[in-house]
Amino acid sequence: MEIVLLDGYTINPGDLSWKRLELMSDKFTVFDKTPPERVASRIGLCDVLMTSKCQITREIMANAPNLKYIGLTATGYNNVDVKAAADLGIAVTNVPSYATDAVAQHTMALILEITNNVGLHNRSVQEGEWTSSKYFCYWKKPVTLLAGKSIGIIGYGEIGKKVAELAKAFGMTVNIYSRDPEAAIKSDYVSLHCPLTPENEKMVNTQFLVNMKPGAVLINTARGGLVDERALADALKAGFIAGAATDVLTTEPPEEDCPLIGLDNCILTPHMAWAPKEMRQLVIDTLADNLTAWLDDRIVNRVER
Repeated sequence: MEIVLLDGYTINPGDLSWKRLELMSDKFTVFDKTPPERVASRIGLCDVLMTSKCQITREIMANAPNLKYIGLTATGYNNVDVKAAADLGIAVTNVPSYATDAVAQHTMALILEITNNVGLHNRSVQEGEWTSSKYFCYWKKPVTLLAGKSIGIIGYGEIGKKVAELAKAFGMTVNIYSRDPEAAIKSDYVSLHCPLTPENEKMVNTQFLVNMKPGAVLINTARGGLVDERALADALKAGFIAGAATDVLTTEPPEEDCPLIGLDNCILTPHMAWAPKEMRQLVIDTLADNLTAWLDDRIVNRVER
């Protein structure tokens, strides 16, 4: 059995082992990243394909004569034509809900960076400002207490529920969008945790942002396409809201003219919320478990059309 993994670097840049998958195959090939024009040629005659982001179309699958199984290395499967796979008798599996704790943790890390400005103050100390200070303490930006503040959660699945749990531990009031949209949008922090669909694409637009509470902060660890980035940049510059922090953008990596880059009141991280080593190891383990189940004629984490 030949296995090809088209984009393995982000899962395992070298700090983990592919051993379980290697032992399951006669030939196991990992590419760090595969450009669209090389997807078909790299699939070649493999029996098992694994990928996270590569677009796997009906045409690509139809021209892969030995392909019987596609193991997605992520939860999302919009990059695979699942109906075509079913028509061609190709099984598709994914890795569901593996990063709940990690994404919720990163959500709170973004919020805490906004409230406490830890990075800013560390740089200040490292540059000698504390050493030369006349006082035993100082702050370059105000420190904000989370206790007593509210957070609106849009998307109350596993990650949204975990964020709610963590927010309550900080003494925050949690407003769930699906239960009370107005209260959620008018919260001190609004945090996105819903999947991206054609219906909610760019749901955070000018009207949404104007309706937010003055001085509020938008957090996005879900999908970049949920936000109209130009509208958000304009709102941040105009002061409609106080700040934003996002781990995801519409285009990743971003273009040089991304409107959110360079804004003092916008924190950006490079789609890393999911990526603790423990989570990436879980992805590799689940890939092996899913493939083992399929080989045993069992259905585990099967994506249906």
